[in-house]
Amino acid sequence: MSKVKTSFFCQSCGTSYSKWQGQCYACKEWNTIVEEIIQKEDRVAWKNNEKETSRVSKPLLIKEIDSDQEVRLNTTDSELNRVLGGGLVPGSLTLLGGEPGIGKSTLLLQISLKLPHKTLYVSGEESQKQIKMRAERILPNSDNCYILTETKTQNIFKQIGDINPEIVIIDSIQTLHTDYIESSPGSISQIRECTAELIKFAKETNTPVILIGHITKDGTIAGPKILEHMVDTVLQFEGDRNHVYRILRSLKNRFGSTAELGIYEMLGNGLREVENPSEILISHKEEQLSGTAIACTLEGIRPLMIEIQALVSSAVYGTPQRSTTGYNAKRLNMILAVLEKRAGFRLGTKDVFLNVTGGISVDDTAIDLAVVAAILSSNEDIAIEEGFCFAGEVGLSGEIRPVNRIDQRIQEAEKLGFTTVLVSKHNKISLKSTKIKIVMVSKIEDVVSELFG
Repeated sequence: MSKVKTSFFCQSCGTSYSKWQGQCYACKEWNTIVEEIIQKEDRVAWKNNEKETSRVSKPLLIKEIDSDQEVRLNTTDSELNRVLGGGLVPGSLTLLGGEPGIGKSTLLLQISLKLPHKTLYVSGEESQKQIKMRAERILPNSDNCYILTETKTQNIFKQIGDINPEIVIIDSIQTLHTDYIESSPGSISQIRECTAELIKFAKETNTPVILIGHITKDGTIAGPKILEHMVDTVLQFEGDRNHVYRILRSLKNRFGSTAELGIYEMLGNGLREVENPSEILISHKEEQLSGTAIACTLEGIRPLMIEIQALVSSAVYGTPQRSTTGYNAKRLNMILAVLEKRAGFRLGTKDVFLNVTGGISVDDTAIDLAVVAAILSSNEDIAIEEGFCFAGEVGLSGEIRPVNRIDQRIQEAEKLGFTTVLVSKHNKISLKSTKIKIVMVSKIEDVVSELFG
């Protein structure tokens, strides 16, 4: 065994230093550099008691490389499959992060119980009895799911060698530790080394591995930033613990798009996949109220109908308030300036509050037209007719600009029973036959005359 070596690491970004200093030069954070003990030994392969065999890769011409796509493993969860790009890629490493208590462990346990493949669920946070209690609520019996409570990577690999699972789930990467590093679990060195061992195992055995990662108070995944670079896919599980809906996003995906979105509903027996999110994003009311408008937006390739709520009232204080939930506050200020300058609406002395229902945040500029309609409806205290929806971007000159994939938005609106959709006059619509009425507008004045006469 070699001598013990001490090094200093930044707990924020993972940069290594030979001595302690107050500020990290890489991320500019203060008082984040701590001392860690590193133990250097002769490494062995991920297989227990088996010496690593030296393998030398040979360069190949790009035309000689086999381009056949590997068959993805179906997770039996349509929302997760969509976010991953079609399923789990063999040999891939997926990192799932999220707030404490949001449902990360429940989601992966639910998937492991339903998978037709042999799955090993490794937990460093709960005992086998605790996991069994949760599993009884989701799916009492499963013939393919093995539960292991262990935190030492060498012992985990030994059990993997005995069971030969097709999928491995680790809950969580911050609880693991390896004999090669003497620092405590959750430290920069341990997280990096344990992840490197799991990557080596995944690539050599072609076994997909899913990791659960804790997040910091800033909302980033705990550990070095290099952790997100090492893995193939980074997923974010979002939502408010006071609401039942959860959103699964892809922050990084080497095998698919990062624009996809998965929506779940938290129930007593686990997470339910929400196939039609528009049902939960549009509130059901008995009478038409002013200040609400329906927008056609896209998340990845999935069209969504969301409800925009606006409240315009006289300012009580000297400076009017501008408050948004789920929408960019600076964009709201821009739209209000356009309405004041180009359309002549006196909103400079009024409070404006805007809300996107369902607790989601939307960056799509195609909802600008619905925001304008909701603000004007609340300002005039006139409800928008039932069956109207909107898809258009508002420019600084007051013009209604075209948006992409308008055909898909119109088809979704028609499928959900809307009768009229307002779109930009400059959009090229290729739909040959549709029952929904398409109103083409070019300026905000056209929108006002169409909605309020």
